[in-house]
Amino acid sequence: MFTTPAVAAYAAAHTSPPDDLLADLAEETHRLVGDRISMQIAPEQGTLLTMLVRLSGARSAVEVGTFTGYSSICIARGLPADGRLIACDVSEEWTAVARRYWQKAGLDDRIELRLGPAADTLRAMPAGESIDFAFIDADKPGYPVYYEEILPRLRPGGLIAVDNTLQHGDITDPAAGGNVPAMREFNDLVARDSRVTSVLLTVADGLTLIRKN
Repeated sequence: MFTTPAVAAYAAAHTSPPDDLLADLAEETHRLVGDRISMQIAPEQGTLLTMLVRLSGARSAVEVGTFTGYSSICIARGLPADGRLIACDVSEEWTAVARRYWQKAGLDDRIELRLGPAADTLRAMPAGESIDFAFIDADKPGYPVYYEEILPRLRPGGLIAVDNTLQHGDITDPAAGGNVPAMREFNDLVARDSRVTSVLLTVADGLTLIRKN
């Protein structure tokens, strides 16, 4: 979204592609939601999530915003066999698709779906530093709440990845509406937070990586 189409296509062509299962899931999601397919992460983001989970050595992960399950599969694939991902979402309809693909991927034993408001799910989790990796990709005004609930539960050196932090490039437009003001507020919150080290990457619609100090 922040480069020419030719450069974006080149980058995608030189990134390890999704396998047939993820491609099938993306195709089914597209049939179900049409133009709202942007709610699903880009294939290169999925590859990056799997890589980040593996590189971090994460065993315990949390996802806020599951949709049809593409990102949860990518995260769970990066976990060891005894790893665990807690997937938080409010939609029974979309997560029913996710459940089918978790089973097809052989990952349903390491992904636990918790339906309900994610803030409530996170608050109900133990207060100790037990999370190694988290991914936030849900309602944008809720990002600060999810962040503040996850961070105290994240181990030192743990990683949070946050999606859509550039808002199609509109993040620098002071007149932009929609989710842009909420995302700008969240980005400022992270940037001034002395508890973490962060970098905002121009991957897909913007992906911020946040490491707990």
